[in-house]
Amino acid sequence: MPASIILSNLSLSTPDGRSLFSNVDLTFAAERTGLVGRNGVGKTTLLAAISGHHLPQSGRFMVNGSIGLLRQDVQLAAGATVADLFGVRPALALLRRAERGEASADELADVDWTLEARLEAALARLGFDPSPDTELSCLSGGQITRVRLAALIFAGPDFLLLDEPTNNLDRHGRKAVIDLLAAWRGGAIVVSHDRELLDTMDAIVELTSLSAARYGGNWSSYRAHKAVELAAVRHDLAHAEKRLSEIDGKTQEAAERKARKDSGGRNKRAKGDMPRILAGARKDRSEDTGGKTAQIAERRRAEALEAVDAARRRVEILQPLSVKLPATNLPAGREVVSFDGVSAGYRPERPILRNLSLAIVGPERVALVGPNGSGKTTLLKLIAGELHPFSGTVRVRPDFALFDQKVSLLDPALSILENFRRLNPKADANACHAALARFMFRADAALQMAGSLSGGQMFRAGLACVLGGQTPPSLLILDEPTNHLDVASIEAVEAGLRAYDGALLVVSHDEAFLEAIGMTRRIGLAAGALHNGGTI
Repeated sequence: MPASIILSNLSLSTPDGRSLFSNVDLTFAAERTGLVGRNGVGKTTLLAAISGHHLPQSGRFMVNGSIGLLRQDVQLAAGATVADLFGVRPALALLRRAERGEASADELADVDWTLEARLEAALARLGFDPSPDTELSCLSGGQITRVRLAALIFAGPDFLLLDEPTNNLDRHGRKAVIDLLAAWRGGAIVVSHDRELLDTMDAIVELTSLSAARYGGNWSSYRAHKAVELAAVRHDLAHAEKRLSEIDGKTQEAAERKARKDSGGRNKRAKGDMPRILAGARKDRSEDTGGKTAQIAERRRAEALEAVDAARRRVEILQPLSVKLPATNLPAGREVVSFDGVSAGYRPERPILRNLSLAIVGPERVALVGPNGSGKTTLLKLIAGELHPFSGTVRVRPDFALFDQKVSLLDPALSILENFRRLNPKADANACHAALARFMFRADAALQMAGSLSGGQMFRAGLACVLGGQTPPSLLILDEPTNHLDVASIEAVEAGLRAYDGALLVVSHDEAFLEAIGMTRRIGLAAGALHNGGTI
């Protein structure tokens, strides 16, 4: 039987009982499917349910074939090695004993003489070649992700379940994942916000709290479908608004006609032109007819208003989000960051950055790029004052905000609203709620505890608290800002950053994001060396 995953009337909830989605029917065949949807909608939970790590609230699913799951975050045991991720440490130890002539006759029957070659081949598909004995604590987050992916391929499952596989990967690593999936002949369900990766999919499934919809084709095809849907609902909204306006106009005309008629009747009664009994009967009929007409008009107006509200809700769901920010008014010639002959790192005898000089002046938009381990995080720590140089000088304007990948500037024990007030003590209640609403934290959503938010929600909350104030910082530093955002949130952030008039320093491997926010210069790092203005 061909590999497949079938979901029937499936409903999922979070561990604390919050409903995620209900009654979903989906079939995944042996193709590459991108799974998209807003943060917190249940994409990761769905992968966990399919892999048997989360029980559904109701419904059922059927899996034909074996599964390999790549989670976003895993706890690694102390001393764990590359071989442990592959699950081959005992088999590798046996192979080495056999090669040294120390294996017993019984053990020789169990030796896998092709093991090392197969390990090397799996790692090579991800463009990485560490020794099987390399401890994972010596590797970067991106390198560990590549090893974990290689271990999945090594196991040879029928279906890959990948949760944000390109997070933390540099350009080379991202390309390796794209190439790997392009050559994959089994099934794959890929949760991702990486638009370049999603453009290589065979189908896109959009998950919402109400339903799941499948779109044939890649990300670009999906966006074209959504554009058509948006145009249709905008047309529906315009039609509904026109209908409401017509009903209001007709109701007003009817009211004016009745007023004129009633006025004429009163004049005749006042003059005594008709018998009193006849005048009274006409008055009663007029009032009765007027009351019924008013009821009909009110019902029609209520129906039209409901149609307008429904159309507006559909438009809000489909249309790209936008964010408007207050101005920083940073002068074009003002220096915001300066490095002069800086050498820095964590061990003086082995500096990561050597004799580095650079400057960011005025509202420049600078992309800091380079492979994992080239010193990008070290440079950001120098700017933030978390690290001091071994030599040279670092000068930074005091009004800057640094967004690390954990959004450490938020207090997890406070609500989003309380964090906003803490960071913007002069803002009144209306300003607080208005700023948070621009970043999709409306009403009760602003009362969520920061520590309970998903990664994407946390980043949006941080941006809202820092950029939503009356005077945003003149320098904004973003460390891999798209890693934990859904695509809708990324596009909202892109819109906001396009409107931001301060200086930007962005560490990112997401080319689509860098292009969308209009970077004006690139600073490339490679083994501590600086390549100013070039593309790395």
